[in-house]
Amino acid sequence: MQANAASGMAVHDECKLKYQELKAKRSHRFIVFKIEEQQIVVEKVGGSTESYDDFQASLPADECRYAVYDFDFVTNENCQKSKIFFIAWSPENSRVRMKMVYASSKDRFKRELDGIQFELQATDPSEMSMDIVKGKIQLSY
Repeated sequence: MQANAASGMAVHDECKLKYQELKAKRSHRFIVFKIEEQQIVVEKVGGSTESYDDFQASLPADECRYAVYDFDFVTNENCQKSKIFFIAWSPENSRVRMKMVYASSKDRFKRELDGIQFELQATDPSEMSMDIVKGKIQLSY
């Protein structure tokens, strides 16, 4: 476990382990992380067959979370590709203190996860809709 000097937040080893499995082995579709007792831990791992709707349903309506999502898509040239999204979920009705803690730890945590290609910040589900995700992807290829 590594301490985060900026916010006093530690990153549990399982976070990096599960992320490496998602990135290298493609064995997970998404991972939801939460801050618990001054450390970032894995809350939920979505299997490779789970959908974007399953992912969105796993984010609480009134609490902040971090998440990564492995998004598959086909380019205009018919190539199968994948991009890893980092999502900072901070719903409007979550506690102010919680929003501050997640905001102050985000960049440091994101750096621990090598290979993130996009970041989305969302305060409600419409800000991370499939259309927005696809729009970000199309800008990149």
